[in-house]
Amino acid sequence: MIKKLDELAALVEGVVLGDGDVTVTGVTNIEDAGEQDITFAVPPHLEKAARCRAAAVIIPDSVTEYSKPAIRVANPRIAFTKLLELFTPPLQVERKVHPAAVVAPTAILGQNVAVMPCAVIADHAVIGDNTVIYPHTYIGQEAVIGQDTVLYPSVTVRERCRIGNRNIIHSGAVIGSDGFGFVTIGGEHRKVPQVGNVVIEDDVEIGANVTVDRATTGSTVVKRGTKVDNLVHIAHNVVIGEHCYLTAQTGIAGSTKVGNYVTFAGQSGSNGHITIGDHCVFAAKAGVTGDVPAGSFYAGFPARPHQEWLRAAVGMYKVNDIMKKVRELERRLAELEPK
Repeated sequence: MIKKLDELAALVEGVVLGDGDVTVTGVTNIEDAGEQDITFAVPPHLEKAARCRAAAVIIPDSVTEYSKPAIRVANPRIAFTKLLELFTPPLQVERKVHPAAVVAPTAILGQNVAVMPCAVIADHAVIGDNTVIYPHTYIGQEAVIGQDTVLYPSVTVRERCRIGNRNIIHSGAVIGSDGFGFVTIGGEHRKVPQVGNVVIEDDVEIGANVTVDRATTGSTVVKRGTKVDNLVHIAHNVVIGEHCYLTAQTGIAGSTKVGNYVTFAGQSGSNGHITIGDHCVFAAKAGVTGDVPAGSFYAGFPARPHQEWLRAAVGMYKVNDIMKKVRELERRLAELEPK
């Protein structure tokens, strides 16, 4: 694909700065950009982008002078995303049920569905229009998959779970595995039946090797717009609110209720049976052990308000110096005491 800078500016609703006839054949990051690529930059990376090999740069509209041809836009990241979609169109998938797939006679498939080799769709499962099911994926009995959803290879959606519309579920994810429920009787751990399900609402993305446990009773819920990174565990009866971010290796223990627009950074997690308010942020490795009010920014283990944690962390690194001073004071005091 070859596009002139003027054409790309019209697509992203931007304004050209410099030569609008510059030709662009690709879009990539600053480090990898070649002489016919376009990249993007925001402060503090504007100078780095100006020195790179790229033919042009997408920059904030607050910048009025630039040493390279550029497109000025309100949000360079969004413009960059649009161009990535333009220059890298989605893979074409043949919309049919492959002969090597296994589809139960009682399953219901919508229009324009793709079911690839070695996928299995069990009895009474329902697949919505335009959904794509990649090889080695299993859809359990009475499971429901919505429209325009993509399930990549080796996804498991267990019985009676419900997946909404326009979702993306990456390879190795397991939706509806049994919750970790046991009762100890006479020194033996006996399984508590996990008879609930998982409900994933619309516009959710689930990363690779994520596990979302089915509820003991009722539903484990991931609400619309939430994005879940790889290797995340969501336990039974958890409710994750709308438009949350759960990043790599996060773990949410059972029956926790998470509000809307909450971010869990890498390797963070929560205790079970707690409530977390809207718009909270938990720094990497934060361990949430109790209820958290809306709008909080927590860090550390046990998690506490970020500024409080920073003061404690700074204090910890001063302990050795303080101990040295204490020992010196003890020595001097001993010299002053009468023999």
